[in-house]
Amino acid sequence: MEVIRDIADFPKLKYAVVTSGTFDGAHIGHQKILRRVTERAKETGGQSVVITFWPHPRLVLFPEDNDLKLLSTIDERIQELSSFGIDYLLIIPFTKAFSRTSSRSFITDILVKAINTKVLIIGYDHRFGKNREGSFENLKARAQQYGFEVEEIPRQDVDDVAVSSTKIRKALESGDVETASRYLGRHYTLTSTVEEGNKLGRTIGYPTANLALPAPHKLVPANGVYAVWVWVGETRYAGMMNIGVRPTIDGKKLTLEVHILNFDQDIYGQSIRVEFVKQLRLEQKFNGLEALKAQLAKDKEAAEQALMG
Repeated sequence: MEVIRDIADFPKLKYAVVTSGTFDGAHIGHQKILRRVTERAKETGGQSVVITFWPHPRLVLFPEDNDLKLLSTIDERIQELSSFGIDYLLIIPFTKAFSRTSSRSFITDILVKAINTKVLIIGYDHRFGKNREGSFENLKARAQQYGFEVEEIPRQDVDDVAVSSTKIRKALESGDVETASRYLGRHYTLTSTVEEGNKLGRTIGYPTANLALPAPHKLVPANGVYAVWVWVGETRYAGMMNIGVRPTIDGKKLTLEVHILNFDQDIYGQSIRVEFVKQLRLEQKFNGLEALKAQLAKDKEAAEQALMG
């Protein structure tokens, strides 16, 4: 997948099959649209194109909205979208100026002139342009004029009662990563850089990789201990992760710590990806490090059981 961040750099395509949206989390509703785009591109001998926007429009239009939590950073979104065999990903910088683009300009300047859209595939509720004035009906009315076909994915295919970004966020905020996984069609992921910690874990036999806190609007699951898969480069390892304030040692700030099973490499400064499989327990305070160590042994066994069956 070729990632393009400046529309001026977009190549002139002969037959572009296009969709657009934020695709936060690329959940199973989004995936039906993405698969249809690649399917139509193959049927027509065309090229599949996804248009997305960064920062998330709400962060630009409502900067005071501190409650917005995203399921993916832009780098995570790129990785998620690449797995669907998309040919081109156009990331349009979302600014207040861009938000004032009319639906007509979006069609003429982006869909037609820049991309040479021949088929546009959208979800039933997709809106675009200034004040979200553009709609399926709007597109369909102009499609023949501008020389492209519009295909709408019906509501039952995109917005299944069990699928919405809001429901995924609520599941993660309660620690229910298994439900989130079902809605996402894969495990929820968090990517971050390993940084120096206090090295307490290694003194009790459970060394941890301490992760830098992600971007402020990236959703971190509820505090607790989780069975996780950890990707270091292209290699996957079993692990267990603690999210919380470490009450046993009177911690005060949120920390993200991963104990990678059967692993002894130095990965300080490296970026790793964590996939959440199951919450093992809530965070709790123990009477000293020995009690914590005993519980960690149980956590390790539970994590192995969750990951390996």
